[in-house]
Amino acid sequence: MTVNRTVFGRPLRSVAFDVFVSAVVALLAVAGVVAQPGGWQATLTGAAMAVALLFRRSHPSAVTAVVAVLALLQVVAGWGPLPYDIAVLIALYSVVKYADRLRDGILAGIVAVVGVLLAALQNDQQTDGGVAWWATAIYFGLVTGAVWLVGLNVRTRRLYVLSLEERAATLEREREAEARAAVAGERARIARELHDVVAHSMAVMIVQADGARYMLDRDPETARAAVKVVADTGRQALEEMRRLVGVLREEGRPEAAAEAGAAAEPEGAGVAADPEHRRLALTELPALLDRFRAAGLRVRYAVTGEPAPLPPGLELTVYRVVQEGLTNALKHAGVGAGVEVTLAHEPGAVLVAVVDDGRGRTVVGPAPSGGHGLVGMRERVAVYDGSLTAGPRLAGGWQVRARLPLPSSAGTEVVAA
Repeated sequence: MTVNRTVFGRPLRSVAFDVFVSAVVALLAVAGVVAQPGGWQATLTGAAMAVALLFRRSHPSAVTAVVAVLALLQVVAGWGPLPYDIAVLIALYSVVKYADRLRDGILAGIVAVVGVLLAALQNDQQTDGGVAWWATAIYFGLVTGAVWLVGLNVRTRRLYVLSLEERAATLEREREAEARAAVAGERARIARELHDVVAHSMAVMIVQADGARYMLDRDPETARAAVKVVADTGRQALEEMRRLVGVLREEGRPEAAAEAGAAAEPEGAGVAADPEHRRLALTELPALLDRFRAAGLRVRYAVTGEPAPLPPGLELTVYRVVQEGLTNALKHAGVGAGVEVTLAHEPGAVLVAVVDDGRGRTVVGPAPSGGHGLVGMRERVAVYDGSLTAGPRLAGGWQVRARLPLPSSAGTEVVAA
C-alpha cells in the first residue's frame, strides 16, 4: 500500500521540490555577491525572491507580485539582469499553472513584457550599445513567452485531469446510489409479496378454524385434522412473517449494494414487474416458459428428484429466479439461444439452474418482464438463506444457479375441513 506523506498539509515531494528550487535561486544570489552589481544588497534581494518561491504553489499570485516588486527595485537600482532573476520566470510559470483564475496569469504576462523592455534597455546601457536593445528585448521576450506558454499547457492538462477525476468520483457516487435504490426497491417488492403470502396463510387458517369449529361435534377426526392444518399453517406463516420483518429491517450495506450494482450491469437490470398482482406458484412455470419460447428462446425444462410441497414464499422465489434468468438470457444471449432450465429437488434443498449457450442473435423486440437482474435474485435468495452463483461459462453463454434450503415446515399440506 502506498503511503502519501505530507508536510504542512502538502505532499512531501512537492515541498522537497520547492525547497530545491528556492535553494538554487539562493545559491545563485550568494555566488555572485562579490562580482555582481549591488553586492550584498543584490544578494539579499535574490534571497528574498528565493524565500517567496517557497509558497509558489499555495499563493502563486502573491508570490508573483512579490518577485515582480523585487525585480522592479533591482531595475531602479541599476543592477541589471542577474543570474538569480530566473526566479521571475519561475514565478511567472507558477502563477499561470496554479492560479485559480487565468486572469492572474495574463496580468503577470503583461507585467513580464514591461519587465522585458526595462531589462533590455538597462542591459543596453550597461554594455554601451554593444548589442541592440531590441535584439535583447526579442531574446528576453522569446524566453519569457516560452515559459508562459509552457505554464499554460501544463495548466490545461492539470485542469483536464482534475475534471476527469471529479467526473469519475461523480459517476462512482451515482453508481452506488443507483445500486442502493435498486436494492431498496427490490426489498420493498419482496416485502409486498411476502405480505401477500402471509395474508394467504392467515386466510387458510381462518377457513380451517371455522371448519374445525363446525365439525367438532359431528366429525372429531376431521376437526382434529383441520386444527393440525391450522397449527402447521400458522407456523409457516410465522416463519414467513419473520422473513418479512427481516427484509424490512435489514439495512443495505454500501459494499453489498455496490457489488450487487456492479454485478447487475452485465445482466441488464431494471425491467418491469409482472402486470398481474397475484401470488405466483410453480404450477405457472410452464406458462412462463411458453412466453419465452414465443419470444424466440429454445427452452428445455427438466425436473429431477421427488417434488415436495414448498412454502408459497419459496415457490415465489424459485419462480422469480427462473423468470429473471430467462429474461437475462433473452436480452444478452439473444433470440434463438438455447436455454436449459433445471429444477432439482433434494432432501434438504431445491436447486434452480438457468443455463444458456449464448448463441443467439440481437433481440428486435422487448423481452418479457422480469425483476432487477442479479440484485433481485440475490436479495430473494438471501431471504431464505440460500446461495446464488452467476457468471459466464467456459463453453460460452451464461449460467445462473441457486440453492434454496427447505424450511422444516416445507412438507405441510393444506386440506379442506
